[in-house]
Amino acid sequence: MSKTLPYLWYPVTLALAVLGFTLLLESGAPVALAAYLPVFLVGVAILVLERFFPENLQWRPRAADVRADAAFLTLIQVALPRVLTLVIVLMISTWSHDRVPSPLWPQAWPLAAQILAMVLIVDFFRYWLHRACHHFQILWRLHEVHHSPELLYVLNVGRFHPLEKLLHFTIDAVPFLLMGVAPQVIAGYFLLYSVNGFFQHSNVKLRYAVLNYVVGSAETHRWHHARDPKTASCNFSNTTIVWDLVFGTWFLPGDRMVEDIGVMDRNYPRGFLAQMRAPFR
Repeated sequence: MSKTLPYLWYPVTLALAVLGFTLLLESGAPVALAAYLPVFLVGVAILVLERFFPENLQWRPRAADVRADAAFLTLIQVALPRVLTLVIVLMISTWSHDRVPSPLWPQAWPLAAQILAMVLIVDFFRYWLHRACHHFQILWRLHEVHHSPELLYVLNVGRFHPLEKLLHFTIDAVPFLLMGVAPQVIAGYFLLYSVNGFFQHSNVKLRYAVLNYVVGSAETHRWHHARDPKTASCNFSNTTIVWDLVFGTWFLPGDRMVEDIGVMDRNYPRGFLAQMRAPFR
């Protein structure tokens, strides 16, 4: 059983989260609740799994790590997108009271198909933005915040500078809001993106097998966080790994595990406020 569980944690948890999302929508629950409640429960479950089934015993977070990552997760990943979404929705409403959904979006498709389409489209643009963040110094200074932790665990999934998060928002929310994509579709995308991201950064002993060629897994993403920039120049995709396969940046050696993660500057600031200022040093 101990050899089987690492293959089960991700697919079983993801399936339960999707089931919970579906049942909540069918029960008439608010869309935000249908998305946020399963994501919250998955986060709690991963914290428990990290305690009992860790991948790396050296990746135990300190209290300072938890405080900083909790601030990033709360303010940058939850509060900031909600505020930006409200602003965009108000702008759209002001722009046109009678606006109809864009014909560019397949509104008639089943909900699941629309969500998967959004995953592929968002990941395509996020893939190239992510590569640009590793190529252009001005973008790297923002993205370096995300790579600064020297350990991976579930809470540091949210460690992004707000200016980089704003760039993400222009890709994974604004175009879809402008096209009038249904809230249920955006919520479904958020669910898949969040659950997958939690597992990507978790310190849980996980094995994805063939899923390493389908989703952005913990096994592939850990290599993207390698301290050596040449090694880390791989696995740029988010929810799905398909664009790394298409563009030749998929990487997962079978004979070793990544050990040294972080950024080249070992004196990089660690606290929340310090990292808000860090890109402008």
